[in-house]
Formats: sequence, C-alpha cells, structure tokens
Amino acid sequence: MPGDALYTDLSGYYDLMCADIDYGAQSHCVHRLQQLFGNAGNRHLDLACGTGPHVRHFIDAGYESSGLDINQPMLDRAAIRCPEARFSLQDMCGFAVEKPADLITCFLYSIHYSGTIERLKSCIASAHGALAAGGLFCFNAVDKRRIDNASFVSHSTRHAEGLFSFSSGWHYPGDGERQALKLRIERTVEGKSQVWHDEHAMVALSFAELIELLQPYFEVHVLEHDYEKLIPWNEASGNAIFACVKI
Repeated sequence: MPGDALYTDLSGYYDLMCADIDYGAQSHCVHRLQQLFGNAGNRHLDLACGTGPHVRHFIDAGYESSGLDINQPMLDRAAIRCPEARFSLQDMCGFAVEKPADLITCFLYSIHYSGTIERLKSCIASAHGALAAGGLFCFNAVDKRRIDNASFVSHSTRHAEGLFSFSSGWHYPGDGERQALKLRIERTVEGKSQVWHDEHAMVALSFAELIELLQPYFEVHVLEHDYEKLIPWNEASGNAIFACVKI
C-alpha cells in the first residue's frame, strides 16, 4: 500500500498496530466476569469489533459471537478471521440486534469513540436495550482527570512492507468533554522512513460521571485494569474495567 494510501485504509495495518495486545487474556478475563456477574448465557456481541480478534477468542471459548463496527474493510477482515460469526455495519451509539445478547463487550477503550456525552448516553441505552435479562456490558475506560499528556505507549513490528513503529497516547486539554487519542505511525523500508500523525476525537469524562450515566441502567462494578486478576478499583488509578449488569 504505497504512500498516504496507508492512512486512507488502516484495516490492513490494524493488527500490526495492536500486535502488543494480549487478546486472549482480555477475552478470558471478560469470560470470567460473565461467569461471576452475568446470566451464564453464551450469546455475545462485540462493539467496535475491528478485525475480530476478540470475537475469535469468544467463539473458541464456546460463545455464539457477533460483532459490529462502522468500518466495512475492518468487518471484511473480521469475517475472514471468524466465518462462524455474524458481523454488521452499525454505529455502537445506535444499534439493533435480532436476538438479545447475554454479553456485550467494547474493548481497547473504544467506548470513548462515542465522541460526545450525548452519543455515549445513546451507546449505553443501546447496550442496555440489546441485552437479555441479567446480561453483562463490559468495557474499559480512562478517567480524564488522570490523563498524563506526556505519556505514550510504543511498539515496533516487522511486516512484508517494512518495519512499523506505533506510538499512541491520550491528550486532555483540561476541561470539556473532548479528549484525543494521538497516534504516530512510522514505516521504514530500506533505510527510508515515512511518518503519519493523527488524532482521534474521543469523549472525555471522569469515572464518577461515567458511573452516573450507567447507574440508571446497570448495577456497576468497577475493577482495576488488570486482565490477570479481578481486583476492585482502588479509586485512584486512571484506567479501569467496567462490568455492568442489566437491571
């Protein structure tokens, strides 16, 4: 994919960007949360599913899994990875399902892609409406008050089209309901590098504000952002996993 075409369609590079993510650990953790808090059902829906790596893990764990995303090229790749699953081109801030789900997930902080508080409210309402009785809505989030604008996470990986280096970090201006996910991509081929910069607009809110939005619909459990251990949130860290049981 030559030149700026890389950034025209990132679907071919999505898995490279996420090469350092342990999808298995994340999926297994949420499976444990479903056993602990959920209704024991196995119908699963993944919001903002991307190329479907989490869906793959849930299928392999015995779930009837499906996904939705607003990016059709991502869904095309997801369908190849998970031919057993059903994928749909839908906005997570206003979606419908044919059958109620027992578990709805939204990984990789994608809940923030709602963009505004009003759209986040619609996402929460849609998830509630799509869940069966006692169903679980599980996602991770970042508290705007704890964001360090100078902090970035980076990794590199080799690909047939060169060496890729990815860096990402949150940026919050200090007030308002908008924060940004800053992204830097560098591709090096035969000693020559190209660099792309981007900012993804995200909704910003504190955990207290998020819990207030969730409580009319869910019994809310907040846990430390640790996919290996299920530990209650210490009310100090800026990243957390939310396990929300439909009421």
